[in-house]
Amino acid sequence: MGNNEMLRAMGERIMVRRKQLRMTQEELADRMDVSTQMISYAEQGRKAIRPENLVKLCAALDISADHILTGAAPVQESGRIAAKLAGLTEAQLRQVETVIDCCIALTKSD
Repeated sequence: MGNNEMLRAMGERIMVRRKQLRMTQEELADRMDVSTQMISYAEQGRKAIRPENLVKLCAALDISADHILTGAAPVQESGRIAAKLAGLTEAQLRQVETVIDCCIALTKSD
C-alpha cells in the first residue's frame, strides 16, 4: 500500500469515527486546538498527521492510534463486545453469529 492510499485509509477511519461520535469537523478541530482545514485535509488523505496531533486526535475521538494508523480493531471495543456476549444464552449467541456472518457477507459484496 502506497503512502497516498495509507493516508486516504487513515482519513476514512478518522471521518467514520468522528461521525460515529456525531461530531463536526469544527468540533473536532476545537477539541484538538487545530484548524478545521487540518481536519479536512487529514480526512481527505491530503496531508499526514504530525505525531503530536495524532495524540490529540486519538484522545478527542477516544480511539487508539493503532486503529487510526492500521485499521486494527480497537481493543476497548473488542472488550466491550466480549462482555456483552458473555451474558447471552447459547441460542442468543447463535443469533448474533448469524447476524455477524450476514454483515461480513454484505461487506464482501462491495
